[in-house]
Amino acid sequence: MGMAMALTDGEVGALIKVSAAVWVAMSYARLAAARLRPGALRLLALLPVVALLCAIPFAFSTSTFRGTSGFFLAWLGSFKLLLLGAGIGPLDPSLRLSHFVCSATLPVKLRRQSKEKSQAPARGPARILLSGAVIPGVIYAYQFKSSMGRYQLLALYSVHIYFSLDLLLATVHTVIHDLLGMEMEPQVDRPYLASSLRDFWGRRWNLMVPSILRPSVFRPVRARLGNAAGVQATFLVSGLMHELMFYYIMRSAPSGEVTAFFLLHGACAAAEGWWASHAGWWRPPRPAAVPLTLAFVAGTGFWLFLPAMVKGGLDEMVLRECQGMVVFMEQAARRLAGATDLVSSTM
Repeated sequence: MGMAMALTDGEVGALIKVSAAVWVAMSYARLAAARLRPGALRLLALLPVVALLCAIPFAFSTSTFRGTSGFFLAWLGSFKLLLLGAGIGPLDPSLRLSHFVCSATLPVKLRRQSKEKSQAPARGPARILLSGAVIPGVIYAYQFKSSMGRYQLLALYSVHIYFSLDLLLATVHTVIHDLLGMEMEPQVDRPYLASSLRDFWGRRWNLMVPSILRPSVFRPVRARLGNAAGVQATFLVSGLMHELMFYYIMRSAPSGEVTAFFLLHGACAAAEGWWASHAGWWRPPRPAAVPLTLAFVAGTGFWLFLPAMVKGGLDEMVLRECQGMVVFMEQAARRLAGATDLVSSTM
């Protein structure tokens, strides 16, 4: 019932107010970027908007809205604005206002459609249906968590994270495509086929994050300290931002485990790059590299990443909110049915 009460008592209202505030703030950011040259002055003009984006998740009372707004705005949106201050990144003040706002506040990278219509099938609705079918099953399975082993439960969390992210991104894709008539760059590219950590993090999983961290962290650090330092700095920033996302969601102090997870992966990815730079050195064949990569990601995730969620009570929080959402939708359906019957009886 908590989620239902939150939605009816103010969460929707908070969402409307936040949306209006973000639209106004991004309109100002676009105007400031158009008037000022890239550099310190433009960056200074954009900092108030960055501060607003970082504060917005606290406007919501549910972890679902706090986490989503934290990822969309406090992380991706803030980094995009900082890059805009330097005159790089995906944002351009010459974009139409609607395109600028969507590019700045959603986890998307927009590209104009080519004259020839793409032959690729529209997978957004199919992904929404698939994820929408899997997630209720995951939520139902949480009822039996007391009888599950540790690794069974962590595997269930992994499935929940994957399909929740896929549902979120597929929904954004469908809305953006239909409303703005623009195509999105792919967000996830079959991560289960990754043959190395560099392949997994750089080319397959949550692609908007590496596309933002490359120009903002990796390239500047690499130019000064070398490739390995650039890789490690990128994973460090990613770990710290994940800690911030967990703080937004759970309102508890970071444990450091998530940062340790990304630092470990950064060190291993840097080692992979060093090994790959030596021509002729042995490399595992792809049929072996893929399961080894996935085993490492899953094993370290079970060890460091997912336990941080369990300790913070995120699973219980999300379960309560999902159950509350079901109650809210049932109540809304009853009201709609009652209103329909009333209209029918008066005709």
